[in-house]
Amino acid sequence: MPNIRPSADLRNNYNEISEFCHKYPEPVYITKNGRGDLAVLSIEAYEQLCSKFELYHLINEGLKAEKAGELEPADKVFADLLKRILE
Repeated sequence: MPNIRPSADLRNNYNEISEFCHKYPEPVYITKNGRGDLAVLSIEAYEQLCSKFELYHLINEGLKAEKAGELEPADKVFADLLKRILE
């Protein structure tokens, strides 16, 4: 269930919101005049979310390259890496 708080809570109960964000890896939604305005996350949760987006982006690039025939077979790539490591 989402944690939804009015903007006044951000000012008046900052420590409580901060503790929640560090305890649970989910956003606290801040409303302004009854409408959604912000989503607040801990730095750790934010960085994890950004990492997932980056991973999805890289996977998508790989899938596009695969469709275009621009990739080498995995066994050849790993063999080349192993050869470089052992040199």
